[in-house]
Amino acid sequence: MNKLTAITAATVAAAALVLTGCSDQPGAAPDDGGTSTEASQAAVDVNDADVSFAQNMVPHHQQAVEMSDLLLAKDGVAEPVTVLAEDIKAAQEPEIEQMNTWLQTWGAETGGGMDHGDMGHDMGHGDGMMTEEDMADLEAAPGPEASSLFLEQMIEHHEGAVAMAQEQVEQGQHPDAVALAEKMVTDQESEIEEMRGLLATL
Repeated sequence: MNKLTAITAATVAAAALVLTGCSDQPGAAPDDGGTSTEASQAAVDVNDADVSFAQNMVPHHQQAVEMSDLLLAKDGVAEPVTVLAEDIKAAQEPEIEQMNTWLQTWGAETGGGMDHGDMGHDMGHGDGMMTEEDMADLEAAPGPEASSLFLEQMIEHHEGAVAMAQEQVEQGQHPDAVALAEKMVTDQESEIEEMRGLLATL
């Protein structure tokens, strides 16, 4: 019995040695340069809140850029409001690109591509999205009037974005997406205060 036990132990040890040796062989497993590992890690780091945040924030940002473009195309807009609109575009366009890149990496549908009515309906109340009528009013307003209207609309728009970003901070899992949401909260709360101050001067 002892002899059999010794033989069995030797056999197991030899098998373990062979398996260990195989793991070090170049052909033991396909080497994809870490792609599979990175993909697995990405899947672990992402949850539904991350995906929803990016998919919803992309069209939200796109509308802010569109609002800024409408204002910047006008004459007679107060200079501080023009500067603010340019700053909003400069901040949010790269964020749109970043979030769509994440969505592609995560294998999720990218954000955007909806009209204003669809965005407001799909994202729910309180998201700060402008309706088609709101956008038409901004487009039709002359420069001086558009300055105030833009600020009023963008304050509401930013407040919706802050609420969405705070939800991501609380529920998100992807570290970079949570960090971006935290930055959005800080930046847009600061811009809300700036816009309220500008409104008081117009």
